[in-house]
Amino acid sequence: MKVRPLGDKILVKRLEAEEKTASGIFLPESAKEKPQQATVIAVGDGKLLKNGERASFSVKVGDTIILNKWGGTEVKIDGEEYMVMAEDEVLATVG
Repeated sequence: MKVRPLGDKILVKRLEAEEKTASGIFLPESAKEKPQQATVIAVGDGKLLKNGERASFSVKVGDTIILNKWGGTEVKIDGEEYMVMAEDEVLATVG
């Protein structure tokens, strides 16, 4: 299924949660924290400005981003979990 976010929204896929700690202790599923990094899968058309033009995005498809732990809306598409969020919820890009 092809998904295209609307307006200033982006579709991201969270990176996998850490399986073990730096010291080598394996974490059970219930102890894992939500990853705060994600990959941008799709972007909308951009925020509609007062002059009728669309603002360009600061992120692009393929970028790795840092996001708020509790931001966005989780959705399931073809059995995969994604998040739809506004671009202004992105805290930073990585790399």
